[in-house]
Amino acid sequence: MAEIFCCALRVEFLIPGCTNLKAKRAVLRPILEGVRNRFHVSASEVDHQDVWSRSVIAVAAVSGSERVTGEVLDEVERFIWSWTEIEVVTCRRAWIDTLDFD
Repeated sequence: MAEIFCCALRVEFLIPGCTNLKAKRAVLRPILEGVRNRFHVSASEVDHQDVWSRSVIAVAAVSGSERVTGEVLDEVERFIWSWTEIEVVTCRRAWIDTLDFD
């Protein structure tokens, strides 16, 4: 049986002192690129794209193991919390039903 475990992480945060979208992108870009490159997951800004001091990013991880999927998102979450330029407001996970293709 080939099971696939999918989980999405939603992180909402503030960017204090940010006064324009260019400054926001300068903070957001290294976070998103770091998450994608270090952890091999999908990541994107999904809300508040036109708000200077606020953002919501979503991260999706997929694996053949529930444990591995959870551990990857644990590491992603720690990575995001480590950024001193942002203040995390909320961080939530949603598991997508286990997919079975057999």
